[in-house]
Amino acid sequence: MLNPNGVDESNILDSINFDALGLNQSLVRALLEAGYTEPTPIQVQAIPKVIEGHDLLGIAQTGTGKTAAFSLPILHHLNTKQVESKARHPRALILAPTRELAIQIADSIKLYGSHIAFKQTSIFGGVGQNPQVAALKRGVDVIVATPGRLLDLVNQGLCHLGHIEYFVLDEADRMLDMGFIHDVKKIVAKLPRKRQTLFFSATMPKSVSALAGDLLHKPVNVSVTAQATTVDRIDQSVIFTPQNHKQLQLIHLLSDEAVTSAIVFTRTKHRANRVSLALSKAGITSEPIHGNKSQGARQRALGAFKAGEIKALVATDIAARGIDVDAVSHVINFELPNVSEDYVHRIGRTARAGASGNAISLCAPDERAFLKSIEKLIKLSISVVKGIEVRDEDVPPPEPRGPRSPRRSGGRGGPGGGRGSRGAKPSGEQGGRHKSGGQKRRPASAVGQKQRPAGSGNAGGRRRSQAPKSV
Repeated sequence: MLNPNGVDESNILDSINFDALGLNQSLVRALLEAGYTEPTPIQVQAIPKVIEGHDLLGIAQTGTGKTAAFSLPILHHLNTKQVESKARHPRALILAPTRELAIQIADSIKLYGSHIAFKQTSIFGGVGQNPQVAALKRGVDVIVATPGRLLDLVNQGLCHLGHIEYFVLDEADRMLDMGFIHDVKKIVAKLPRKRQTLFFSATMPKSVSALAGDLLHKPVNVSVTAQATTVDRIDQSVIFTPQNHKQLQLIHLLSDEAVTSAIVFTRTKHRANRVSLALSKAGITSEPIHGNKSQGARQRALGAFKAGEIKALVATDIAARGIDVDAVSHVINFELPNVSEDYVHRIGRTARAGASGNAISLCAPDERAFLKSIEKLIKLSISVVKGIEVRDEDVPPPEPRGPRSPRRSGGRGGPGGGRGSRGAKPSGEQGGRHKSGGQKRRPASAVGQKQRPAGSGNAGGRRRSQAPKSV
């Protein structure tokens, strides 16, 4: 591997250990106890620069070790500059796009900092805010948060960011894809101007580049693209099949003993529920995971999958980043993503920690364009394999839709407004005025409905042998 000066860095990287990066010995000890002996390329490049106090712009895919690249030097500084004051204000803020990624980052920080004195808390939606508020009142050094819930607590006056010294924006491209740009900007406006900012993204479209330009001051650029090496370790294939044959194709694939654990990706929450139900009826243990599930349900499903209690996790793209599960033998795309980059993040759930993996995609005729875009992105023609023969008479009939709610004439509707002769309002749209039978709907506040504060909740759910072991 040649650096910009034409020097081969391969042997250099092989000889570097965590001691050589200038980290506090308590952090090195925790890493060694956890089995981490050699830093990854992004850690080698980023950690010394962050310790020196530089802002950093990192381009890195998931699985490259970037969590340690930003959290280890932050913990190093927190331990070096202990605050004497009894009032413990948050000094480091890490923003992540999904609850799962926030939890994963917090778990990693807890591991790395097991031998130093610091306090942290995680802030995200989908759960009650009271425990999070209580942790903030007791005092914390590090906050790992999703934007929506954090901004909600800030607006309530329950979280103060005026003492933040280190700010990390992780998975910036996904953050923007999920519509968090305005929340991120509002949060940044609450931070001190004098701070160290670390900005990480897997891709760098113009919108992400513009945001980085606004946030960073003379940053050091670090780029580690693991995309090609991940693809090299994954056996990728595609099965062309009609949409209504996919269910039987999937059941056949998961019945193979070679598939020990699989993440099945769908594009919609509704489809994830239906696919998981079909698998369960076929005797294949599975659970769905998506944004409509409570945080408790999502964590239970992940826990069961990690423990081997279920064979398949049926997920929307919420699971494409931020879910780190060892030994996933297969990723199966029940539906191809319409965003090519999401394909790379999906299949990256297998072949982790140096292992190999398998990715199989079921491609309907109307998804051929998606496949073509994916192959262009990864610069590879995905192998076509033949699926099982499916007869139309073997295809189960579609699940009947639930009964439609009866029409209401005036009166009080649900949380999103009532249904008139044209059906329900689109998801997320408020009912507003509604004329039916000559009656006027009263505003929500007049019928006892509470208005949620702007920015409340978390949109994170819309869209998660070692040789040598690396962080």
